[in-house]
Amino acid sequence: MTDLKTTYLSLSLKNPLVASASPLTQSVEGAQALEQAGIAALVMHSLFEEEIIHESQELDHFLTYGMDISAESPAHWPESASFLLKPEAYIEKVTKIKKAVSIPVIASLNGVSSGGWTSYARKMEAAGADALELNLYYLPTATSLAGTELEEAYVKLVQDVRKSIKIPLAVKLSPYFTALPNMAERLVNAGADALVLFNRFYQPDFDLEALEVTPNLVLSTSEDLRLPLRWIAILFGKTRADLALTSGVHTAQDVIKAMMAGARVAMLASELLAKGLGRIPELLAGVTTWMEEHEYASIQVMQGSLSQKSVREPAAFERANYLKALRTYQRLP
Repeated sequence: MTDLKTTYLSLSLKNPLVASASPLTQSVEGAQALEQAGIAALVMHSLFEEEIIHESQELDHFLTYGMDISAESPAHWPESASFLLKPEAYIEKVTKIKKAVSIPVIASLNGVSSGGWTSYARKMEAAGADALELNLYYLPTATSLAGTELEEAYVKLVQDVRKSIKIPLAVKLSPYFTALPNMAERLVNAGADALVLFNRFYQPDFDLEALEVTPNLVLSTSEDLRLPLRWIAILFGKTRADLALTSGVHTAQDVIKAMMAGARVAMLASELLAKGLGRIPELLAGVTTWMEEHEYASIQVMQGSLSQKSVREPAAFERANYLKALRTYQRLP
């Protein structure tokens, strides 16, 4: 019988499908529906640093950069009083969702600076969260902010959160680092038990009639899988952390590719938002059928089988792939 079980963050999961943070994981009803559909674990929507403490000195150090031109600058936020109930309500929701489902529940913190707000990691642990995902999301816009300074802030934040909790810690990061493998290793050394690749930056658009910058959220497609797929394949075997792939998981083939690259789990949201929770059993059935046809007894046998360390041509993940792609391109008639 085909074995779909995997492990992630020291958690035993019945299959590799994890619901990433989205509106689907914001409520008890949504969590229950995901579990009933067959999802193995879920990541709750994020509690943002800004929601916990609006005026901390550590946060101000980063947020004042580009304040006059950033749509996310403090001038655009509600008064801090409007945030007062949100953090505690989030903690209560962790408790309610954890009691309502039997699958692992991963709480989520989104921030960039160290400070007192990280105490909420402990509150999430006390509320029953099985693990914590720390979402590192910051778009530097100031010419005075060096990459090394921002990276040091990330490492310090991971260290602080790690010191405050005993449950497993995952770090979700973007691909925009000059030397991603080195940054990954620094985060693992700072206390990350898993790395989630990758965060997506939602690019704003222009409203030409109102002459305003408007938020714009576009759901992913399978084409978005290639970036995290490549980096997971490169990092597999080079880091002791678990690897999770997110962005671009829409088909059974996408899930299989994620496993073969070296991911422990495949996280998805866009496919479920677009087509409904019925896609979960369909994806699992598709993975099972493929594994049976290709004689794979378990997910764990597949994991890392097409990683850089396992393939015959490791250079396919590096510049050689770029050169080959250019030289073999055939223009359509």
